[in-house]
This record gives sequence, C-alpha cells and structure tokens, in this order.
Amino acid sequence: MMVDFFNLLLQYTITIIAIVDPLGVSAIMLSLLPQNTTKEHINKIAAKATMTIIVAFFVVLLSGNFLLNLFGIEIDSLKVMGGIILLLTAIKMVQGSMESKNQTEEERQEAIKNDEFSIIPLGIPITFGPGVFATIIILRGEHLEMLSLSALVLAYLIVALSVYLAFKNSIYIRKYLGITGQKIVSRLMGLIVGAIAVQFIVGGVSVLVKHYM
Repeated sequence: MMVDFFNLLLQYTITIIAIVDPLGVSAIMLSLLPQNTTKEHINKIAAKATMTIIVAFFVVLLSGNFLLNLFGIEIDSLKVMGGIILLLTAIKMVQGSMESKNQTEEERQEAIKNDEFSIIPLGIPITFGPGVFATIIILRGEHLEMLSLSALVLAYLIVALSVYLAFKNSIYIRKYLGITGQKIVSRLMGLIVGAIAVQFIVGGVSVLVKHYM
C-alpha cells in the first residue's frame, strides 16, 4: 500500500508541478513588479499568492465532482477538453509566449501597491489556471479511494511549497539561472505538459468512442 501511495504521490507531483511551472511563473511575477520592489514585499506577495492557490485547490477538489454531476458531464469528456487546454498551454510554454505583456511604470507601481495583485492575477489565473483546474478534477474523478486522494492533496501541497519558494527567491533564481535559463526550464516543462495533455485526450477519446459507438 505504501508503494502505491508513493507511486501516486510521485506521479501527481510531477504532473502538477509541470503544469504550474513554478520557475516560469516566478519570472512572470518579477516582470509584473517594478524594479525597486523590496525583498520583504516579495515575501509578502509569495505568501499571499501561495495561500490563494491552496484555497483554490481545496475549493476545486471539494466541488469538482458536484459540478460534473450538476451539469451531467462525464469525466472522460472533461479529460478530452482538459487535455486540449493543457495542449494549448504546453504550446505556449514551448514557444515561450507565456510572458506577460509590457506594462507602464504607473501600472507596475499600482500593481505592487494593490494587495489583490497577489490573488488576481498572480494567484489566479497565472499560477492556478484552467489547466490546473481541469487536471485536479480529472485526477480527483479518476481515483476516488482515500489513498489516492491523500496522495493528491500531499502532492499539491508539495507543489504549493515549491511555488512559494520560487516566488520568495525569484530574484536569486533570475540572478543564477538568468532569463534564458528560466525560459529553457519552462520549455522543458512545456514538453512534459504536452505529453500529459496527449494522454488525457487519447484516454478520454478512446473511452468515449467505446461508449457511444
């Protein structure tokens, strides 16, 4: 049982961390902030953004099956749609087009002064986007046992911790990896996300074809 738990934990952690891409979103966070942002303020933003994505995770985890049943959506249909969303995200990651648009200095100053910046857009949808939303519902719907549910929760908390550390140390990450290094990591994560997306699509389509044909 412990072997199955750790296998699921490893699988879920790799899947979610590839989709979230902590190094990539930390670079986006820095691009949204002015150059004179203090380390203390970055720490505050990191903590609040991390709490945002943790709360969002548990909301989706607890309400996901209810929403599927409410709208009469089959999990395999969601796998196909979620796979398409992930595939589009993966293409953007590989092409390096996930970076934020240029802002004026006035907009940057307003962003750093506004506490909601940590929640929207940094927490949602930059870090916790549609791809993460769909993936959590799919993983939750595929495995209903307590063992897999515990592995999913722990895996996400591990990913949330990695996001916090990436945000908190984003200045040092950029210093040592450089912009090019961060882009390389994001492109590699994009390839993994693309492979996960294809698995979701193929798995969902194969079941739907057998069901309706």
